[in-house]
Amino acid sequence: AVRGAIPVVRPDRTGPNRYGTKSFVYHSDSRTSQAVKDAFQEKLANELKGRMLKVTTLEDWPLSYTERINGTLIGRGVAFEMLEFLMEKFKFNYTLVMPEHNIVGSSDDMDGSIIELLANEKADIAVAFLPILADARQHILYSTGLDEGEWMMIMIRPLESASGSGLLAPFDRDVWILILVSLLAVGPIIYGLLVIRYYLTKDSEQVRYTLPHCIWFVYGALMKQGSTLSPTGDSTRILFASWWIFITILTSFYTANLTAFLTLSKFTLPINNAEDVRRKSSPFVTIRGNAIEYAIKNSDEALNSLSFLVDKHLVEFTTNLNDSDILMTTVAKKNYVYVRDRPAIEHLVYNDYLVRRKVNPINERSHCPFATATTPFLKRVRAFAYPNSTRWNALFDPQLLNMVEGGLIKFKLLENLPKAEICPQNLGGTERQLKNRDLVMTYLVMLTGFCTSIAVFFSEMFARIMNERKLAKELKELNGPGLKLPPEKITYLSKGVSDSPPPPYAEIFSRHTSGMIGAKGMFGSQIVTDGDAARQMINGRDYMVVKEKNGIGSQLIPMRAPSAAIFQYTYTN
Repeated sequence: AVRGAIPVVRPDRTGPNRYGTKSFVYHSDSRTSQAVKDAFQEKLANELKGRMLKVTTLEDWPLSYTERINGTLIGRGVAFEMLEFLMEKFKFNYTLVMPEHNIVGSSDDMDGSIIELLANEKADIAVAFLPILADARQHILYSTGLDEGEWMMIMIRPLESASGSGLLAPFDRDVWILILVSLLAVGPIIYGLLVIRYYLTKDSEQVRYTLPHCIWFVYGALMKQGSTLSPTGDSTRILFASWWIFITILTSFYTANLTAFLTLSKFTLPINNAEDVRRKSSPFVTIRGNAIEYAIKNSDEALNSLSFLVDKHLVEFTTNLNDSDILMTTVAKKNYVYVRDRPAIEHLVYNDYLVRRKVNPINERSHCPFATATTPFLKRVRAFAYPNSTRWNALFDPQLLNMVEGGLIKFKLLENLPKAEICPQNLGGTERQLKNRDLVMTYLVMLTGFCTSIAVFFSEMFARIMNERKLAKELKELNGPGLKLPPEKITYLSKGVSDSPPPPYAEIFSRHTSGMIGAKGMFGSQIVTDGDAARQMINGRDYMVVKEKNGIGSQLIPMRAPSAAIFQYTYTN
């Protein structure tokens, strides 16, 4: 038993406790024993018994909100379940005193806030999960920390992952740029090395391919097509083989990564944290007067880097307290990011999922049109709050600490949620069906190819018309104005004078021999030359090369009698 009167006690501000708040430890003027503390708390409990406390709160579903029952405003949510536990233990009642505005408040935003009610002692306790703000400590006293609040981001689920999809997904942009550079550079490099080798070695047996041949070889190897080029020099062969090895490795990596992206890749969002919001200047919306607004407007906070978005009107601090309405209008229609604390986001997504599943139970992917980022936008310890002159924190804080350490608050926050994660980023699924957006690059390649071929076709037609006009002008000057050239007619069966179809070995003609070295040519050797005709062995077959009537170009005539009969020429040995 304690003899005499209970000694006078005074609150002593100590350093931050385990939750980051400054707790009050009660000391007596003499050495305080546990019995004295118990007696003091018993006296406070007797004073509190039957008292009507003035309680203020926030409309912050599901943590704290109000309902009007029979004309009386009643508090609901996790915060008021904790208050009911305190009411049951200490036998007191409460009446609600709501702030003029549904905001926490700060030193620069006091009007109509919870902090104003507590600072003016118009409320005895704030029963809500209030973020602990540094500049608010001079006005109010925080309780034991209840939890570490996390504010998350929810947004429209993108059609494709931020890591990419389709044909371009296996490599990033830098790799594709380097592949394009190598494709454009290797052809001229090979041609240049061939020219250098020819002039250094003076090898008459070497075939010096033209620049178009080298470029076509590089492109054909990239597409895994064969090549008719057969270099004779060892250094040239090593050069060609090096490009083949490079392409083999590159295409193997591409095929493997493309398969992995289409089957095993995880879905990622384009915005995952506050830094992504700042870097991409992404617009977002959040509740007016919560921790996000004060963290952005406080120059000492890390989120102050987002203040330029407020100046650009890319941040909306809404007074609309209906989360579903914000999700359907601002997020779905305006493509904003919604920043809200984790319990509200989880309940919002779960309720939206239940509604959509009831409307369309078959299509699973339509149940989750929204996606939540996994990285918190902001973390802040949350607690109840009292006026600075309060005495009731000596009774309430130990009980709140017991609830925290016993896991009761964490259990209450997750009580009405399923154990499985609802609408995760990666929805999964057993099948991965390709959609049109996965094949967009294929369509673009085909469209680009067709457009390029059409452009080249018209350029060829234009060049042919110009060449014909130039040729006609030269022949007119050479043969006189009275001579008219008959139109060139290609036929195979008529008995009149005609031209043969284009030969398959065009490189042996004079107009195509600029890319070859040596008199023997690329495909065969000349055997007999007689006037306007020359007998030549090509790939083991005997042909006669005959000049055209107009003196431009040549024709290739097989020497065997059955095949030569279709041509209107007669040859004698």
